[in-house]
Amino acid sequence: MYYVSKRLEISAAHRLELDYESKCTSLHGHNWIITVHCRAEELDHNGMVSDFTHIKELVVGELDHKVLNDVLPFNPTAENIARWICDNVENCYRVDVQESEGNTASYEKI
Repeated sequence: MYYVSKRLEISAAHRLELDYESKCTSLHGHNWIITVHCRAEELDHNGMVSDFTHIKELVVGELDHKVLNDVLPFNPTAENIARWICDNVENCYRVDVQESEGNTASYEKI
């Protein structure tokens, strides 16, 4: 099995839709640290698991310097963002999304 990971940093804002009172329901921003983990039993014809540039194009291209509520079709919690990235990056099996120091959510395909 081959493994690669790509660590990215983006700046983006969001507001959460919650059924309880929270300051997070107000628009606010984070410098998100996102780590994308990919694996494959065989390398592609270029000798890669996943192209790092393609991972960056998706994550940075879609999310950096955006209001995440405007570009994602779901409540943009760190957990939901992790799953969305995992579902959209080829050969991805795990994504870690750190929205602030000490607060990280992960999604992993079983």
